Amino acid sequence: MCAKRAGGASEPHAMGGELDRIDKRILKLLQEDATLSNVALAEQVNLSPAACLRRVEKLKRDGVISRIVAHLNPEPLQAGMVVLIGVVLDRSTPESFAAFEAAAQKVSGCMECHVVTGEFDYFMLVRTRDSQSFNRLHAEQLLYLPGVRQIRSFMGLREVVSTHKVPV
Repeated sequence: MCAKRAGGASEPHAMGGELDRIDKRILKLLQEDATLSNVALAEQVNLSPAACLRRVEKLKRDGVISRIVAHLNPEPLQAGMVVLIGVVLDRSTPESFAAFEAAAQKVSGCMECHVVTGEFDYFMLVRTRDSQSFNRLHAEQLLYLPGVRQIRSFMGLREVVSTHKVPV
């Protein structure tokens, strides 16, 4: 399982081992539709079902495939509003970062939280029903996050690109 790049170098994946073109094709197909049967997947990558299953299992063991989930439509679940939240902490210590990160994991509707460079310490992506429900979330949870000096909220008006696909 060794892919050659220009110049003959192999392309390793982050967890060890190497991804070849078949592994990459498997990953692309599974990102499109993780409900593909092993037989259908094997057909599309030109492998026997047994060989395909071995590759998928290895990708899981190696941590390249971390989990398989259902991608839900937020609208019928009353989570159609996206809010990006910039957070500035009052101190830059390991303890303040750890306290904030632990608390951020408990914020209702928090889909993502990233440590960032620049003006903010964190960006959070939160999904909520509407501006009124976000206002409640802000008053009941965000204002009480530990170590926060400033919060700036940016409500999404229209989704242009949203994907779960990692470039392969």
